[in-house]
Amino acid sequence: MSTSDQSSPEPEPARKRAEAVTASETPKAEQAPVAAAAPASKRDKPVYKDRVYRSPAGLVGGVLLLGLFGWLGGDAVVSGEGRTPWLALASLLVGVPVVVAFSVRPAVFANDDRLRVRNPLRVIELPWASVVSLRSGYSNEVIDSGGVKYQLWAIPVSLRARKKAARHQAREAQRAAKGDGGGRTSVDARPVRAETDQVMADLRELCEARAKAAGSQGEPSVRWAWEIVGPAVAGAVLLVILIAVG
Repeated sequence: MSTSDQSSPEPEPARKRAEAVTASETPKAEQAPVAAAAPASKRDKPVYKDRVYRSPAGLVGGVLLLGLFGWLGGDAVVSGEGRTPWLALASLLVGVPVVVAFSVRPAVFANDDRLRVRNPLRVIELPWASVVSLRSGYSNEVIDSGGVKYQLWAIPVSLRARKKAARHQAREAQRAAKGDGGGRTSVDARPVRAETDQVMADLRELCEARAKAAGSQGEPSVRWAWEIVGPAVAGAVLLVILIAVG
């Protein structure tokens, strides 16, 4: 009998271990295409969360006014006599929503799919494909594909900041003309803009980069802020009735 015929069969424990290793590797090979497809699905989601733009001066002024209203109105409600508490409540019902609408509420939200403008009385959603231009003049505005213009209340124009930036640019131009760079790098020599003008420039760049993306397509939508309009109208009606009844 030859040597090959005398070879002993593979031991049973070794064969079981080999089968277990093969079974454990097979699902991994089958799951590989799914793992490879996962990054492709993640690319469909926004790259970053909404950038939020607000007016710090508006927020501070609104909070101070709300505190004043609360102090005066609360004192009138607690210490007032006759119709005074009711008049105070009606006035607060009118005044508080108006102050919130024009100071605390305005905001602009931007991501890689759309621009959402929260103005005092409306909320406007504009996919980037529907934005024709972002214009800066005496106010910052966005114009949609239908030619409708919306003001950006949360990004007010500061003429003082513009003049300050213009003076700075003029000084830098004079230094460059005299050859006095002062060791400044090219980054330091870039144009200086007012803060809100820089925000508008960033929004324009984002709009140009994302206008043709699949997630940026769609039509503009406008919604009235009934949570502000409703209480203010109710308070105004109540105040008129109280004054009329006299």
